[in-house]
Amino acid sequence: MNTNPSDPNLQSVKSRSVILLLSTSIIAICALVYELGIGSLSSYLRGNSVYQFSITIGLFMTALGIGSYLSKYFTQRLMTAFISVELAIGFIGGFSCPLLFAAYSFKLFYAPMMWGLIILIGTLTGLELPLLTRIFREYTPLRIALANVLTFDYLGGLIGALAFPLLLLPVVGIFDISMVMGLANLAVVFVNLVLFRREIRHLKLIWFISVLTAIGLAAGLIVSNPVGGYLEQRIYADKIILSKASKYQRIVLTRWRDDIRLFINGRLQFSAMDEHRYHEALVHPAASLISPRSEILVLGGGDGLAVREILKYSDVNAVTVVDIDPMITNLARRDSIFRQLNRDALHNPKVQVINRDAKQFLQTTDKRYNLIVIDLPDPDDEGLVSLYSREFYELVKRRLTRDGLAVTQSSSPFFARQAFWCIHQTIESAGLHAIPYHVYVPSFGEWGFNMFAAWRPNPDEISITVPTRFLSEASIAAVFTFDKDMQEIETKINTLLAPILMRYHRSGWKSWGL
Repeated sequence: MNTNPSDPNLQSVKSRSVILLLSTSIIAICALVYELGIGSLSSYLRGNSVYQFSITIGLFMTALGIGSYLSKYFTQRLMTAFISVELAIGFIGGFSCPLLFAAYSFKLFYAPMMWGLIILIGTLTGLELPLLTRIFREYTPLRIALANVLTFDYLGGLIGALAFPLLLLPVVGIFDISMVMGLANLAVVFVNLVLFRREIRHLKLIWFISVLTAIGLAAGLIVSNPVGGYLEQRIYADKIILSKASKYQRIVLTRWRDDIRLFINGRLQFSAMDEHRYHEALVHPAASLISPRSEILVLGGGDGLAVREILKYSDVNAVTVVDIDPMITNLARRDSIFRQLNRDALHNPKVQVINRDAKQFLQTTDKRYNLIVIDLPDPDDEGLVSLYSREFYELVKRRLTRDGLAVTQSSSPFFARQAFWCIHQTIESAGLHAIPYHVYVPSFGEWGFNMFAAWRPNPDEISITVPTRFLSEASIAAVFTFDKDMQEIETKINTLLAPILMRYHRSGWKSWGL
């Protein structure tokens, strides 16, 4: 055997081996990003992220097995088969996210389409690895071929898993991400078409289809902004004036006349027409019961609207806002619409913004606060439900001063009655005295809150002394009175190990078709 390094045949073998190994990594990156994209898009559009990703991963792994099984029927023209499979996955995977977005926008059969795309991509991906291994063994022994292919496949998976949340999702965006990966798949096709051209059957036809697919994906990226904007606009009743995606969530702002509405992952967070009712009720009953109000902590509330209400008290020395998403707090500080609504609250020198997970902040800070305002989204997914757990409220308790008070939004006592009283009873299970109350917010309906402390707050002592648009001393008594269909019912306690609140919340809203 000639082992001369300058031998052209040996050089050709080495170059082909390198290209095949790089192809393996790129294929793994693309396949993983396709599935993560489908799972993330489904979470944005339909909620319940654990369910969406569980279905995606389960179907994908099953389809990988199907593809591996089917690979045994490919016995000839392995390179042609590999290129054809790669071309197919580039086309199907590349257009997967736009197709799913369109299906949701036009209210078509989203779930079957999602399942079908996952199975198709998984089956084709499952075909690729055995084909590559069998091609690679022509240049090296089987044990080395298998070890190298698997190594580069797993390495590609790692790169894809890291690149998706850190780079691709925030920079490329969920609508374009699959088309970018589709072009990466096509790049693998083009390189291998050149390098292995003598071994590929129907070379001209495959070149034609590949170029046509690449043009289609490139054209899709060029028109993605207007097309994506049109599809997203169909989801919302009002005109979209801002649409952004962070690595945590999708943020949409809509306008109808004077009404500005903020949606996060498709769920309404506030309406400019009535948000004052919510934020006044969240802040002032609790704030009026404590003195001093020198140190205040806001968990969530990155829009600055709760801070706007807090700053009405002249004895406030410092407000710390802890919100995980810098995109929200940056919008609240820089966007003219947000700044008008929050009256430049986050520019106030008394206010400090920290972009961090609320639970992690409570675990690491040693400061104590006179008032803690918890303005977090509803507990409708696995990440948020832990922020309504007994363990979380125990952390809040430790961060309150001796005479400190906390308040949290608690969903609707009417639409999600079990969820509301579960939050109330969970707070009390942490050794705190909780006082439930509610107000009517037209955008949401009846909405509930709980103020709580190590001592028992007395609602009769509430005195509204700052300017408000809605709340007054005359209306305070009514907010602590619950009609029969909203009165307390017994529930289980929400804990980290038994997050029952999420089921209560979903079943409550689902029973109303919401």
